[in-house]
Amino acid sequence: MKLLNYLKKEPMLTVSVIAAIAAMIITPPSPALIGDIDWRTLGTLFMMLTVLEGFKRENIFRPLLKLAGGIGSMAALSLFLVFSVFFSSMFVTNDVSLIIFVPLTIILFRAGDKEKYILPVISMENIAAVRGSLLTPFGSPQNLFIYGQSGVSAARFIAYMFPIWIISAVLLVIFVLFLYRKDIRERTDIKDADFAGEWKPERKAKRISYLAVFLLVLATIVTRTPYWYVSLAIVAVSVFFIDRDILRRTDYVLLFTFLCFFVFSSSIAANPAISEFLRSSVGGREYLWSILLSQLISNVPASIVLYPFAVNRGALLYGLDSAGLCTLIGSLASVINYRIYVREYPKNGLKFIIYFTLISLAFFAFVAVPGYFISLSPL
Repeated sequence: MKLLNYLKKEPMLTVSVIAAIAAMIITPPSPALIGDIDWRTLGTLFMMLTVLEGFKRENIFRPLLKLAGGIGSMAALSLFLVFSVFFSSMFVTNDVSLIIFVPLTIILFRAGDKEKYILPVISMENIAAVRGSLLTPFGSPQNLFIYGQSGVSAARFIAYMFPIWIISAVLLVIFVLFLYRKDIRERTDIKDADFAGEWKPERKAKRISYLAVFLLVLATIVTRTPYWYVSLAIVAVSVFFIDRDILRRTDYVLLFTFLCFFVFSSSIAANPAISEFLRSSVGGREYLWSILLSQLISNVPASIVLYPFAVNRGALLYGLDSAGLCTLIGSLASVINYRIYVREYPKNGLKFIIYFTLISLAFFAFVAVPGYFISLSPL
């Protein structure tokens, strides 16, 4: 009974578990299945979630919070936060940018008694993460995967993605201004300076240690080193000695949710009948297939399943990078955003899904057609 109640509170976990079990019934587990799971992504996510828990404990984002807290209007503050996600996601991946900026948004809007804007703004931050990260080969796991498999140059990749990236940037400005259309000059009303926390001199060594570990994680992501597991071990051991309680606060529910989705995608791809069906169906319809399949297993696993059967890699890439604008499951970055929010507002999970879906679908309506026609030219 307790398990059922827990699963009701964690709908994304429930969906992922059911999907993984169903897939393993269709294709029984094997040693190859374990090898096909994207352990690198899981390890990277563990490192980021753990280190950023330490950041929150030590108020390491205090300078950024104070900078944002000095912005006078809600529209300007929202644009600052949304485009911080948009630009940072190009370099530290969309998952990481959300992990950094969504908690900051919640803190700032609480401090100004503007909690009614949290859901629409973090929904737009989600869009910013999905659309900002598409520009670079390492902006998202699916970009990284397709870039590594395709052999195209980084310059060619960026040039190919640029048109839809700039369209997305303009649309984000319009969406944020539309949110504050009734009073574009609405003030932030952040008066309490304590919202940024304080830096205690005796904890300076801990702050420096977390920053050093964070730089190691970023270097691991950007360099794409095959020795990521060494970084994982260093991060785990370092955090254990800095503050072992942080390891208990890491969001293991999110990690297990990701694991279940990867099990699902690996099991489906390993089934001969399904593979043959995809071989005859995907070619020439990559844009549609990538969007639709991502709504079942999310875009990262979908990229792994569909790439071997794709003829137009550009259409596949555009579809995967648009899939996160349809439903919560469409992008694993959206699942992360959901988890961050419900940890602060446990009773508002359904409310998040409604806000996120409506705003994302509205954005998708504007970019779906241009994305399709641009993707007709090959990568």
